[in-house]
Amino acid sequence: MYIKLLILSLCIYLCVADEIKKEKSVLVLTKDNFEGAIKDKNVLVEFYAPWCGHCKALEPEYAKAAQILEEEKSDLLLAKVDATAETDLAEQHGVRGYPTIKFFREGKVIEYSGGRTADDIIRWLKKKTGPPATDLTTVEATKSFIDGGEVVVVGFFKDQNSDQAKIYKNVAAEMDDFVFGITSTDEVYSELKATQDGVVLFKKFDEGRNAYEGELSEEELKKFLKSNSLPLVVEFSHETAQKIFGGDIKAHNLLFISKGSSDYESKIETFRKVAKEFKGKVLFVTINTDDEDHERIMEFFGLKKEEAPTMRLIKLEDEMTKFKPTTTGIEESDIRGFVTGVLEGKIKQHLLSEDVPEGWDKEPVKILVGKNFDEVVFDKTKNVLVEFYAPWCGHCKQLAPIYDELGEKYKDQADIVIAKMDATANELEHTKINSFPTIKLYKKDTNEVVDFNGERTLEGISRFIDTGGVDGAAVKEEEEDEEEEKDDEQAKRDEL
Repeated sequence: MYIKLLILSLCIYLCVADEIKKEKSVLVLTKDNFEGAIKDKNVLVEFYAPWCGHCKALEPEYAKAAQILEEEKSDLLLAKVDATAETDLAEQHGVRGYPTIKFFREGKVIEYSGGRTADDIIRWLKKKTGPPATDLTTVEATKSFIDGGEVVVVGFFKDQNSDQAKIYKNVAAEMDDFVFGITSTDEVYSELKATQDGVVLFKKFDEGRNAYEGELSEEELKKFLKSNSLPLVVEFSHETAQKIFGGDIKAHNLLFISKGSSDYESKIETFRKVAKEFKGKVLFVTINTDDEDHERIMEFFGLKKEEAPTMRLIKLEDEMTKFKPTTTGIEESDIRGFVTGVLEGKIKQHLLSEDVPEGWDKEPVKILVGKNFDEVVFDKTKNVLVEFYAPWCGHCKQLAPIYDELGEKYKDQADIVIAKMDATANELEHTKINSFPTIKLYKKDTNEVVDFNGERTLEGISRFIDTGGVDGAAVKEEEEDEEEEKDDEQAKRDEL
C-alpha cells in the first residue's frame, strides 16, 4: 500500500510539474516550476513588474512572438516571471530593473540584447540557436526569405569559405537586428541581378535595395547596414525608439506633427525629400502629436500641441543639446535651412526658460527660471540652496511641504536663500539635471557647487546648509573614482 501511494503521489507531482500555466502562449513561471521549465530547453524569460510601463508596452509583442513560435512548432519557448511576487527568483538572477530579459539556452544564460517587437524577438532567438546566415539555395527560397522581412541582408559569395564570406558571417553573427542570408547559387545571382560577389540590403521602403560598395570590412559593413536599414523618415514609436537612439547618427531632426492633419502626407513627403540630402549625417524623425504617449516628449521640448507642425533638432553627444528653428514654416527651404544652420554652427543651442514670475521673491522659497537663475544663484554674498524639481515627480511632491518649512526657517537670514526651479520648463547651459529632485548648494564667496545626498528631512537639509555643504554632501566624481581604484586594488590583493 505504501509503495502504491508513493507511486501515485509521484505521478500527481509529475503531472502538475508538467502542466505549467500559459497566458497567450507565454509560460508563467514561479519558484516551484522555474528549474524544470528551463532544464535542457531554450527559454526566453522576461522578469517583469505589473506596474512597469515598459513591461506593459512589451506584453503584446512578447505574446505575439510566443504564439508565432508555437504555431511553427518551434522548440523555442517564451516565459515570464512576476519579479515583484517571485522575489527570490528575481534576486537569484540579478534582476535590478524591469523588464529584465534572459535567454536560458540548455543550461547557459545569455542577456537578451534584441529589439522589442515580435519580429525582433524571434529573429534574435533564431540567430542564437541557428547559423548566423540562412543558406539560400533556390530562387523560390530566396524570394520567400526577402519577402519575409521589412529589412533583410543577402550575401552573394561563390566561395562561402572565402575571406570575404567569413567577414560577412562574422557580422551576421554579431548583429542581432538583421536577418542574414547567404547564397552561391547562379540562378539566385541571376534572379537578383547580382553580377559579382557582394552584399545587398533589401527593404520594403525608400530605394528598395542598397548594394555595399568598396572594400569589405566588418566595421564598414556594420556602418552600411545601420545607415541604410532605417527609412529616410522614421516614425517615432516604442518599436523604433531603440533603433533611433541606439544608432550611429547622433543628430536627429524631429518633426512634431498631427498624423490626423489633412496635409500630413504632403508635409512628410517634403520632409523626406530634404532628408535624402542629409542621409548619413542627420536622422529625420516624425513624432505624432495625437499620441498621448508623446505628451511627455513635447513637454521636454516646451511644446504645446497647437504649435505643431514644428521642428526641433537634437544632438546626442556628451550631453543632449536642443535647437529651435528661426522660422515657423515647414517648407523645403525652412527644413533645409534649419538643418544646415545647426550643422554649420549658425544656429545656437536652444534653452527653455519661463518668464520671471511676478513676485518671484516674495515668499520664503524663491522661484527661479532660466532668465533669473544666474543673477540670483551666483551672488557671492549668499549661500543659495536650489531644488530642481519636476511638477509630475512624486518625490518632489513629498518634499514640497518640507522645503516650504525650510524656507520659513531661513527667511530672516540675509546670507541664505532657499529657492526652487521647475527643471522641465527651464534649462541651464552650465547645469544639466538628470533626476528629480536634485538639490544643490551654491556657496557664497566662491560659488562652489555642492550636491546634496542626505536625508530629505528638515533636519537633514538644515545640517547640510549649516555645515556649508559638508554634512549630507554627495560624493564627488573624483572621490568616487579614487574609491573605485582602492576597491580594485583591494580586490587584486584579495585574489592574490
